[in-house]
Amino acid sequence: MVTDTLAKKIVNNVEIVIKGKEEKIKMVLAVFLSNGHVLLEDVPGTGKTMLARALAKSFDLEFKRIQFTPDLLPNDLIGLYIYDKNKNEFILKKGPIFTNILLGDEINRATPRTQSALLESLAENQVSIDGITHRLENNFFVIATQNPIEFEGTFPLPEAQLDRFMIRLSLGYPDIENEINMLSSQEMKHPIYEIKSVSNEEELLNSKKEIKSILVSNEIKQYIVDIVNRTRNHKDIKVGASPRGAIALMQLSKSLAAIEGREFVIPDDIKKIAPYVLSHRIILKAEAKIKKVSSYRLIKDILNEVKLIK
Repeated sequence: MVTDTLAKKIVNNVEIVIKGKEEKIKMVLAVFLSNGHVLLEDVPGTGKTMLARALAKSFDLEFKRIQFTPDLLPNDLIGLYIYDKNKNEFILKKGPIFTNILLGDEINRATPRTQSALLESLAENQVSIDGITHRLENNFFVIATQNPIEFEGTFPLPEAQLDRFMIRLSLGYPDIENEINMLSSQEMKHPIYEIKSVSNEEELLNSKKEIKSILVSNEIKQYIVDIVNRTRNHKDIKVGASPRGAIALMQLSKSLAAIEGREFVIPDDIKKIAPYVLSHRIILKAEAKIKKVSSYRLIKDILNEVKLIK
């Protein structure tokens, strides 16, 4: 298969920079191949920016980074029309959102007005500037980050915007062995400057086409719906996952199956991705929050409860 060969090349290349995170790299790659977007929640210094840069370099795609701050305006993100005196017309000065892979660093530090400017791009792969719609790149991919332990001066993302991210993920700290390897690899210079492109847009397009043909049986679709429906009828959950969550589960499971070299989705694919796909799409009841119930753990419990009907 095209996709599993592609995945091996990309993962091996990115691992030159991000040590010991093969499964997490595969997950981010699967989202990219599914035309989704990623929300990375992690403390500073765990490699979020390097992951995005390494992925862009591996595909030879354009990469841009924007630091979200309280004074960032929507036009700073999407661009604006400015008057050209020589041409006697307004021309578009494009913002950093016009790229292939965009890293939105500390997205929760921007005001809701600026955050909402990103919503159209996440949902429809386009932006509107002065009433004119502009299509974004075919391989437009957002990796947004936020610090899960620092809330001073931040604006929590509303549920509607969280729902636009296919997964919420944490890279976490490396283990001791991989952290030692990381130190050794950066003694002279950062390995991000050493990695080269190992794929191209044509191979990426072929992989995306292949993923569309991955088989999802009716039993698997029923399994997905049963899991999502359970989040809507759980004693600790105030608001369950939306239908978009079910669609994301199906699409991402197809990418994961293709990455693993299979032409069909299996239940283990759903079990592997469901906590990342659904945990940010549910709202816990106040009692559950007081008890410090984890939404991620809750989805894991639901997976243990819901059985595949054959």
